[in-house]
Amino acid sequence: MRGTVLCESDARMALAEPVSVAYCNSALQGSCEVSQEDVLLNSSPRTAEPHNNNSEPGEDSKMEKYQVKSLDPKASSPPGSSVWTTRCDGEVRLRMEEQGFGSEAPKTVHQLLQESVNKYSDFYALASKKNGQWIKLTYKMYYDECWKAAKSFLKLGLERFHGVGILGFNSAEWFIADIGAILAGGFAVGIYTTNSPEACHYVAENCSANVIVVENHKQLQKILEIEDRLPHLKGIVQYGEEIKEKRPNLYSWREFMELGRDVPDSRLREIIASQKPNQCCTLIYTSGTTGQPKGVMLSHDNLTWTAAVAARFITLSDAHDRQEHVVSYLPLSHIAAQMCDIWAAMSFGVQVYFAQPDALKGSLVETLREVRPTAFLGVPRVWEKMEEKMKSVGMKASAFRRRVASWAKEVGLQTNLKRMNGYSEVPVNFRLARQLVYRKVRKAIGLDRCTKCYTGAAPITRETLEFFLSLNIPVLELYGMSESSGPHTISLPHAFRLGSCGKELGGCHTLIHKPDRDGTGEICFSGRHVFMGYLNMEDKTKEAIDEDGWLHSGDLGKHDKDGFLFITGRIKELIITAGGENIPPVPIEDAVKNAVPIISNAMLVGDKAKFLAMLLTLKCVVDAETGEPGDDLSPEALEFCQKLGSKATKVSEIISSKDKAIYTAIQKGISAVNEGAVSNAQKVQKWVLLEKDFSLFGGELGPTMKLKRPVVAQKYRDQIAQFYTDIETPSGEPSSRT
Repeated sequence: MRGTVLCESDARMALAEPVSVAYCNSALQGSCEVSQEDVLLNSSPRTAEPHNNNSEPGEDSKMEKYQVKSLDPKASSPPGSSVWTTRCDGEVRLRMEEQGFGSEAPKTVHQLLQESVNKYSDFYALASKKNGQWIKLTYKMYYDECWKAAKSFLKLGLERFHGVGILGFNSAEWFIADIGAILAGGFAVGIYTTNSPEACHYVAENCSANVIVVENHKQLQKILEIEDRLPHLKGIVQYGEEIKEKRPNLYSWREFMELGRDVPDSRLREIIASQKPNQCCTLIYTSGTTGQPKGVMLSHDNLTWTAAVAARFITLSDAHDRQEHVVSYLPLSHIAAQMCDIWAAMSFGVQVYFAQPDALKGSLVETLREVRPTAFLGVPRVWEKMEEKMKSVGMKASAFRRRVASWAKEVGLQTNLKRMNGYSEVPVNFRLARQLVYRKVRKAIGLDRCTKCYTGAAPITRETLEFFLSLNIPVLELYGMSESSGPHTISLPHAFRLGSCGKELGGCHTLIHKPDRDGTGEICFSGRHVFMGYLNMEDKTKEAIDEDGWLHSGDLGKHDKDGFLFITGRIKELIITAGGENIPPVPIEDAVKNAVPIISNAMLVGDKAKFLAMLLTLKCVVDAETGEPGDDLSPEALEFCQKLGSKATKVSEIISSKDKAIYTAIQKGISAVNEGAVSNAQKVQKWVLLEKDFSLFGGELGPTMKLKRPVVAQKYRDQIAQFYTDIETPSGEPSSRT
């Protein structure tokens, strides 16, 4: 059964009864032995073949201590009174369906983990690179470590429905702390590594954290600064490096994993047996773009059901058929990374390789080349950075090579666009281009084995999608939110449209709320992936989940005739001009960036004003260590300047001299965008170049590189106010300011 698409008119009847609601390593540090087979040199990551003949005597009996008698699914998930709750110990009515994916028996995280270790016990699960070698844990070892971590959390005094905060870069320890916290009856709570001490305090206090796990000394300092204001905190664990200074209740990872040795297995089994699929086990904190972060409560069923359905939808291979390989590098405090790297991976026996902490500062491609993942998820900024790097390398090629590449890209784009529309014929020139160009490009960026390239978490431009499509690398969009446990719609290699986020997962349903004449309205979700509620925030929860159980996304969108979902903007981002016209900013911003390749970021302003104006930044070199945008123009920007006859090499040079060639080119691009505007109200009348690009470092971008519009509006309020100092509305050509 596929996902359902509804218009509001037929949704009310369908929802008279709501359809549905709702890795590591002490092994690395000596607490469990790692055989020669588990230590692979960096040049040869491989799939683990089952090696039962290597099992120690008594291995089966050793696993018996972990056996937990599962409660009957119906008994363990009694019908709750509501599809939502805001209580930490609350239970919801699961959004069960009579048939199809939505009817599958609910399971807890422990049940999923136990199924996984029974099925994939001797396959490799997690791979961490230490001193040039890949250290690996099998699924059996992974389970063992999670069990030990759970007992250690109990020893530290973790209470039922209290948080375990995890503050650090992706690692096996991160996974083990997450799952261990859940097994022990607590909440797994990821904290963004970029959070300030105050932001860490908000999350830790909000979830009543008993324990906080940190990666290193830098993250530890944030917690030490606020620990006196965390009344529930009982212990801190540091995993990524040796502790520099001993303190009470501060433990190294090795010490932590030894703490629970004397905790009886029966005590942990009892806690696990009491857990129900309709109870909360994980909190995902929203990035706080529009206010204080909200704790998104996800149930066991949210995680286990969504992981299984999403993995099947994208046809992830079972490890017994062909083990999939993925690289974990996106922030695990975000649902996208958790769903891909922890839960979907566990469901199908995937092998997860951990990137280096500086992955997003440049080392990611090295890891990709080494691991050669079979599936890869990148936020738009990752794909854009790859595109920029590939273009800059291409500029240095000989004239002949550039001509060949240009020919191949044209062939690739046209062939793949035809494929997208149903043509199956593969022309001869495409086959030739595949041999000469496409395969070499894929190999160079480590995606030669990758059959599933995805993007999500923020909007991506059509230009970037077409760039990769021209190289025979279809980058497929998916869409969802923390409140839907991650994915709601996913594109597939054989079923996608450029600019669309794909179609609903099986068992998931979409309602377009209050559609206009074009069919555009608010996108609403229903299904077992819909969250339980916001922790201790009843009003916010009621705003998000309506009386019929629909989750309101706040996004505007519509379906095409084939059922593909297109996002057109966010309700809160809509600019409502003084004339009362509603204008979604993203399409205009993307059009300007496409028209003027030197532009890095664009933000449209004009709410309650007589006309639209735009803040612009230029592409520049970013400090690899800090992520701070610099003054030097990027290679792509330099090439743009040179083609126009400008000798500028720095952003400041262009702005201070009001470089005629560059300013003229920007005005020309904006004028071209204005020509395509559906009304005068949607034309950009003024613009300004800012001295610094937007960044995570500067606070203008969130952890997934989404634009924080309120932050930018506040930061550049003087520049924005200057746009509207003239009484008259400008007309004709847009004007620029320094």
